[in-house]
Amino acid sequence: MFNYRSTLLSVILGAVECVTFGQEAPSAKLKDFRLNFLQRTELSEDVQQVKLKDYRPVSIYKTPQSKIQKAKYPAVDLHTHDNPKTDADVDRWVQLMDEVGIDKSVILSYSTGTAFDAMVHKYARYPNRFEVWCGFDYTGMDQPDWSQRAVAELVRCYQSGARGVGELGDKGLGELYSKPTPGRGMHINDPRMKPLLMKCGELGMPISIHVAEDAWMYLPSDSTNDGLMNAAKWRVDMTKEGILNHDQLITTLEEAVRDNPRTSFIACHLANCNADLSQLARLLDAYPNLYADISARFAEFAPIPRFAKAFMEKYSNRLVYGTDMGFSRDMYLTTFRILESADEHFYEHNRFGYHWPLYGLSLSPRTLKKIYQTNARKILRR
Repeated sequence: MFNYRSTLLSVILGAVECVTFGQEAPSAKLKDFRLNFLQRTELSEDVQQVKLKDYRPVSIYKTPQSKIQKAKYPAVDLHTHDNPKTDADVDRWVQLMDEVGIDKSVILSYSTGTAFDAMVHKYARYPNRFEVWCGFDYTGMDQPDWSQRAVAELVRCYQSGARGVGELGDKGLGELYSKPTPGRGMHINDPRMKPLLMKCGELGMPISIHVAEDAWMYLPSDSTNDGLMNAAKWRVDMTKEGILNHDQLITTLEEAVRDNPRTSFIACHLANCNADLSQLARLLDAYPNLYADISARFAEFAPIPRFAKAFMEKYSNRLVYGTDMGFSRDMYLTTFRILESADEHFYEHNRFGYHWPLYGLSLSPRTLKKIYQTNARKILRR
């Protein structure tokens, strides 16, 4: 392929030689100048080929690095899923939990019916280490008696061991996370949901609910979005018919929490308000039955350690630990490092999809204990 840039540079350098030296042979000084100029140009051309998706910076700061190997307090992980494939995987998970200081993991199954029952059986060998929460059954939700049938299945799941509901999930088109039937078009504040939400309050079943996505996922995937490439991967397509935007989804959550004061709600991922924690702060101030988990958003709040720390210290009675990132030693240790250490400017490229550096929050022991265990045990009531 014809390289216009290189050809143009050669012409320019040739002209410089002619003007400066006439037709005489170029001096060694000019040769050095020409060589250095071309080398810098080639390096610049190489840099232009670097893509953001391949950007993997390595911090060169010589700052203290913590080696936290275990949670400061025995932790309750209130946001996990059915990640193990076999009984042996479950055994390995329990062993890992022992090693890193996870006292209990709550499995958010999404499920009802036989799928829920099978999951309860899967973890029954470790009754003190796992809880399996159920979903809502939206089968036949367009029928007049759906709410009554859904409540009956909720009660059956409770009798089979479910002590909570989750993860419900609405990214704008309805409660699509539940299995076997998603609640397309059904939002948490839908009047048809009221009997289910009330029954959860009567049974003492907290509801873990994911609404919206974080703000980066609603912005254009262009050079101004500082959340690339993760923002592009999880981008919300707002052109879909009937889809609710971020703030509208926060409103659906608020109305459900407001109208069901006897029911505890856990807003997953800090209610996906990491870019504006004041939105979540307003809800926490207004509704004592609302909590929030910090799962799978460590990379979103770690870049703003002072602000995030102040928020977590202030609302330490309402936040709970969660992971939502499978189960592996390095995953757990990364979460501990972000919460407990004062480490600065470090990266976790294999864990998170952002290009920005992370910082430890250095939360106080009092706040750590509440987030790791006290608040979860209050929610679980045991």
